[in-house]
Amino acid sequence: MVCLVEHLARALVDAPEAVSASAEMHGHTLVVKLTVAPPDVGKVIGRQGRTITAIRTLLTAVESASARRVVLEFVE
Repeated sequence: MVCLVEHLARALVDAPEAVSASAEMHGHTLVVKLTVAPPDVGKVIGRQGRTITAIRTLLTAVESASARRVVLEFVE
């Protein structure tokens, strides 16, 4: 999950080396935290949040194969 989020975010930003993602387990929920460079925040969020919503939708599709819930948090 973390690799997928990092790969998608690196494709969107101007500074791919500043992209980092980490994961934490909270019960049956996997929380993935995504961090990017400050100038690239808007590119990852997208217009009206459409891009970050699309990434969250992809994670929901991937999570259906596993028994745990996945949540994406964007850390600014």
